[in-house]
Amino acid sequence: MLELRSLRKVFYEDRRSRSNPLLVFSNVTFVVPKNQFVCLLGPSGCGKTTLIRIIAGLISPDGGEVLVEGKRVTAPGMDRSMVFQNYGLLPWRTVMGNVELGLEIRRMGMAERRAICQRYIEKVELHGFEDRYPHQLSGGMQQRVALARALSKDPKILLMDEPFASVDMQTRETLQEELLKIWSTTDTTVLFITHSIEEAIYLGDRVLVMGPRPSQMRRDVPIDLPRPRYTYDAKSSPRFGELRGIVHDAMREGQLSALG
Repeated sequence: MLELRSLRKVFYEDRRSRSNPLLVFSNVTFVVPKNQFVCLLGPSGCGKTTLIRIIAGLISPDGGEVLVEGKRVTAPGMDRSMVFQNYGLLPWRTVMGNVELGLEIRRMGMAERRAICQRYIEKVELHGFEDRYPHQLSGGMQQRVALARALSKDPKILLMDEPFASVDMQTRETLQEELLKIWSTTDTTVLFITHSIEEAIYLGDRVLVMGPRPSQMRRDVPIDLPRPRYTYDAKSSPRFGELRGIVHDAMREGQLSALG
């Protein structure tokens, strides 16, 4: 479904003169099969958000390519949806208005798009809040709106950039469980960025570990916990502890390698 081939990204102080280049990452290569849930871990500044924005088609790489079902990504497309950490809701639109935005841009008829969006609003348990505005919602509820909006496009790939980082721990665990429930009912492939080792292991089929900048992929850790997963059962299992140690060691190896 998703393939990255030798991706490279450089930022410059002045793009035209290419002065003071900063190599963010190079030779980033991996494949994500259809319907797999992959979590991406790495230290701050290693390029995780830059990487996911390249996959979304929001920015261009300086080398390599991104393929979705064998087709090269050169711009944003309806086959990919992105959920941001800061929700990205339009304050002048209601819950329904925000969720239906992508379908409205596609010029889908009102009755059809409302029916689709209502289904996803109910999936994220916001039935009854359709006419509320973002300022009338909690942070967790706003993130549910952002998730419903992304899913309403029926994307092949869902890109999530630390979507639960700004909510409290209890809300975060609830959102994690709801995301897994919704994902299990779709054919969507997910790439999920997080700083939390526990979150990555709980959610993912695999955990990809990036090293410090200039970064590369250091480890690809398969997560063999059974599904469906429930927060307490999964996180209290001995295997969860073993996997946490494996991923933690991979993160630490990268940091020590950067120190020389």
